[in-house]
Amino acid sequence: MFTKLEEVEKRYNHLNDQMSDPKVIARQQEFQQYAREHSELAPVVAEYRVYKKIQNELENNQKILEEDIDEEILTMAREEIIDLRKQMVVVEQKIKIMILPRDPRDERSVIMEIRAGTGGEEASLFALDLFRMYTRYAETKKWRSEILSQSETGKGGFKEVIFNIEGKGVYSKLKYEGGTHRVQRVPETETQGRVHTSAVTVAIMPQVDDVDIKINPSDLKIDVFRSSGPGGQSVNTTDSAVRITHIPSDLTVTCQDEKSQHKNKDKAMKVLRARLYDLEQNKQQEELARERKEQVGSGDRSGRIRTYNFSQERVTDHRIGLTLHKLTLVLQGDLSEIIDALTVYYQAEALKHGN
Repeated sequence: MFTKLEEVEKRYNHLNDQMSDPKVIARQQEFQQYAREHSELAPVVAEYRVYKKIQNELENNQKILEEDIDEEILTMAREEIIDLRKQMVVVEQKIKIMILPRDPRDERSVIMEIRAGTGGEEASLFALDLFRMYTRYAETKKWRSEILSQSETGKGGFKEVIFNIEGKGVYSKLKYEGGTHRVQRVPETETQGRVHTSAVTVAIMPQVDDVDIKINPSDLKIDVFRSSGPGGQSVNTTDSAVRITHIPSDLTVTCQDEKSQHKNKDKAMKVLRARLYDLEQNKQQEELARERKEQVGSGDRSGRIRTYNFSQERVTDHRIGLTLHKLTLVLQGDLSEIIDALTVYYQAEALKHGN
């Protein structure tokens, strides 16, 4: 690890020199490239220098113990050694996390799909609650969200809603949200006050573009039709809704929210690209899992990951055993505590498995 850190520091110093060179400054594209790399390396180098400073102080104090001097000074040196060793462990752990191989998708925007599962109308209403929770969290991060496709129920819930959240590092924060979210509450229609359990599934996909995944136009079947709302009534009088079927994978995407057929097609293609990319990533993860028998941080969406209990004002994430009694705040978008805890957990798992 330390050989690698020495190389990182050398590269950082080299970039400093390059960015001070008037010739490089004049070539703005090259300068910006160096500046981005410099910015990425800076936090690691800063921690490594803290580590080296602690190491140096530790060596100085250990030398003091070898000298024939006043007992009070020796006691102070011993106490400082204990404290410095604790600091060293903390900084070393931070560095290990910082130099973990980065998920190349972390900086991407995402496409989220929320679908009502078991629980009928109650599940649809909770799908709406989750949609609001994620879009409010996005607002706190200054990210932009946009609905790509939605299927509403008569009572205003969502059978399904597909939307994107755009911004820097969105995937890194939301990638562990995929899975089954369970809600326990008394529905408005329940006359005897019984608690019902419903489920909603959430899928998180990194947003991709044409460079990431190639789609052969001949593999697509595109149908156009008139948009319809809850109950099947016609929304538009023109054939603006678009259904795209990717024949090799049998994936189908429908978008009908825009009045423009062209806009609906663009949105449908955006969702299709993300689904195809996600399908390919899942295949790669399955192959990797077979090879090493264990998969860390896959974000498996089939298992129950979280329970929202309204009567107890409780949210429990079952993967990490985290329970918070602030359900109202969480549904208002206060997700940072959960997301940060998940990030720390999966980083620790990656360290444990040497990834």
